[in-house]
Amino acid sequence: MGPRARVMYGAVLDAEGSRIEVGEAAVICENAVLRGSAVAGDRPVVVGDHVFVGPQATLLGCEVGRCVYVATGATVLQGAQVGAGSVVAVGALVHARAEVPDEFFVPPHTVALDAPVRLLAPGDPGLAEAISRVGFAQVAFGVDAAWTDRISRYEHIAEVRVAEFGAHADDEVLPRG
Repeated sequence: MGPRARVMYGAVLDAEGSRIEVGEAAVICENAVLRGSAVAGDRPVVVGDHVFVGPQATLLGCEVGRCVYVATGATVLQGAQVGAGSVVAVGALVHARAEVPDEFFVPPHTVALDAPVRLLAPGDPGLAEAISRVGFAQVAFGVDAAWTDRISRYEHIAEVRVAEFGAHADDEVLPRG
């Protein structure tokens, strides 16, 4: 945690075998979730200086440059990079491995994909095809299952998460002092 960083009530910062870095004067608002992972390679959450992460925003295994505004309900997924001075507006999604350049604006409720980045609206007929090419299950969970085999893919993803989140089941709470 950088100097003067603020984490508001209900925010969850969970390194899950990786790490989370929050820069100077960064603000993590109420009920935001920052989750690193080491399941499919080391995927820390790195938040630069003077970043605002809005209420109910989600950052998973990604890098957010300095002076970025991540609005309410926005999501940035594994391996994505958001450049300095960018905005990820209300409800927007920066998908896995996307590279948002410096000072870029991701409009409300759109999906940012790929490198170089391209934007798609939620109802875009090419959205499902574009997301299938991202290989999200592999990037996020190390699961190699066909896009069309949803049952198998989600079963494997659930097994990976159950193992990851259960890794602390036997942790011992130490007394204070």
